Amino acid sequence: MRLDNYTDDFFEVNNKNGFLPKKNPLSKLPERYNELQRLIYEMPIKKEDGSNGLLSKKGAIEDRINNLSNLKDLVNNEDDVFIVQALFRTYAFLTSAYLLAPAHFSYIETKKYGKAHTTLPAQVAEPFAIVSKKLDVYPFLDYHYAYSLGNYVKIDDTKGHEWENLAMAAKFSGMDDERGFIMLHVDINQHSPELIGGIFDYLNSNDSTEVNNSLKKCLSSMKKINERRQIMWQASRWKHYNDFRVFIMGIKGNDEIFGNGVIYEGVSDKPLQFRGQTGAQDNIIPTADIFTGVIYYYPSNDLTKYLLDLRLYRPKCIQNFLEDIKNEMGNNRLFNELKESNNEEGLCMLIQILDEIYYFRNGHWQFVQKYIMANTKYAKATGGTPIISWIPNQITAVLNYMDDVIGLLPQNSEFLNIKEFYSQLHKKRDLLNKQLKLLHLDKYKPDEVFSLNRKMGLSDK
Repeated sequence: MRLDNYTDDFFEVNNKNGFLPKKNPLSKLPERYNELQRLIYEMPIKKEDGSNGLLSKKGAIEDRINNLSNLKDLVNNEDDVFIVQALFRTYAFLTSAYLLAPAHFSYIETKKYGKAHTTLPAQVAEPFAIVSKKLDVYPFLDYHYAYSLGNYVKIDDTKGHEWENLAMAAKFSGMDDERGFIMLHVDINQHSPELIGGIFDYLNSNDSTEVNNSLKKCLSSMKKINERRQIMWQASRWKHYNDFRVFIMGIKGNDEIFGNGVIYEGVSDKPLQFRGQTGAQDNIIPTADIFTGVIYYYPSNDLTKYLLDLRLYRPKCIQNFLEDIKNEMGNNRLFNELKESNNEEGLCMLIQILDEIYYFRNGHWQFVQKYIMANTKYAKATGGTPIISWIPNQITAVLNYMDDVIGLLPQNSEFLNIKEFYSQLHKKRDLLNKQLKLLHLDKYKPDEVFSLNRKMGLSDK
């Protein structure tokens, strides 16, 4: 595997940076873009000084953007990738704020998402298309370059990437719940270098000892990632998710909001459609799925197609990394090698890594139950996928794989309490089945679905 294949000079995927940028993103644009920077400062519902911003007043963001200069010629001359990324972030925020402002105010008034604007003015659309082409990504708010991994600002540069030490360069609500929500995604990615290092160690391993050491490193990383992920419940209060959620909605899959799509003036005469910003665009779980072999248990259905479609909404260097890992780990290499070498300790490591993948997904599923289902009847996620069946589709794949691995392990294994593990595995499947049964009722109650987690001893909180 060629490490130089996994960089675009902003991201550099390796055991040093993981999936985080190779250095901190720019906190603001250069002075020549002061007009844009002022708009980003003034845009949030609550500005940094606590006063009301443009998104707190109906029609205000539209008025400002309608009077914005078209900086396409200036933007076209940029070749510094960190400036290009900061411009992409800026235009992505302006695009989503402008398009979705009507839906936001409709929600405030009716508790239902309303219609978005379906034409993006040229002064935003044209420079946005230019910087998107430079980065080779879609011109819409994304997870990597715009909302999350390229949007953090360290409060104390001597400290780490814990969400408490991170501010947002651009924001929609401007409130702490938005910061906690998206900066926690940056937080968990500070442990991705260890995961990538473990995978590279495995690919270079020569014997069972080296294999097992590489798996220990992957397991250690996944445990840390899950520990930090669980802090979401404190970092961002679920009742406040709708303060900013509408602004990260995508066009594709959200016909009720966007209709046939959005005309980008000066870019396309035909309506364009792109998926919205979603944590499903993160790389940790896709990497773990590919490395461990969970992908071989994905069911063949439309939900899996959605999952694979979201992989196109990543920087090309990360797409290359995922594709190369997939090729290296073809035919469920890890499982088959552990099985053929009768590596009992390695199989015990594998099933524990799978368990961490389950806990990540089941924790995410609990977020959906509380942050989304308890807040709104709107049945689509920000990426345009159906919220009720999307994550259970992948949870089922992990549980089925765990069944196959545990079937190879002796009941008296010295590396793991197999009897207890099997009992927990049965409970996890039982929980999901009971939740899905409730969700198939005509009028399900989100609180009943969520309360099952605690009743069955699998609460994420």
